[in-house]
Amino acid sequence: MMEKQSNDPLHGVTLKMMLTELVDHYGWGELGKRIDIRCFTHDPSMGSSLTFLRKTPWARDKVDELYLRWKLEKS
Repeated sequence: MMEKQSNDPLHGVTLKMMLTELVDHYGWGELGKRIDIRCFTHDPSMGSSLTFLRKTPWARDKVDELYLRWKLEKS
């Protein structure tokens, strides 16, 4: 049997993986400029940011969007 391929470009990418890559690439300061949310601009940490993003769909959508744009630019 053939396995169905997912059309979702984020398939298999966890929020933690996305955030880690974005922070490694942009740093907290630039990430806070690109996505103006308090967990990125005031005493940022991976744990507090992940907690906030998991509870806040609009913020998670902004992170997903930035991650996808960055990945497309890299290609």
